[in-house]
Amino acid sequence: QVQLVESGGGLVQAGGSLRLSCVASINTFCISTMGWYRQAPGKERELVATITRPGSTYYADSVKGRFTISRDNAKNTVFLQMNLLKPEDTAVYYCNVAVTPGCTWLSGDYWGQGTQVTVSS
Repeated sequence: QVQLVESGGGLVQAGGSLRLSCVASINTFCISTMGWYRQAPGKERELVATITRPGSTYYADSVKGRFTISRDNAKNTVFLQMNLLKPEDTAVYYCNVAVTPGCTWLSGDYWGQGTQVTVSS
């Protein structure tokens, strides 16, 4: 059974930092793009950042210059370093892993259970 286990969320004051981690229990060769999404109360889930297997990154405009996504392919892990946090960053953060097309015995993508990030003003 595929599992994505997230950690690193919590409560922090505005201007502070947090680092999220997500470990995927998937054959490393079946992991393609990894990413982080977030969902604030009353809002739709939105993309925060993604990183391809070779390391190309994408960031939402709202987090550019403050958040950094990285991955360790050997450990099937993706990270999100969040600096200069703002109250509007408060949300549940979800890890997402896209499966390599050749791994047909797996679903298209998988989600973590979510980790709460709360930024106080």
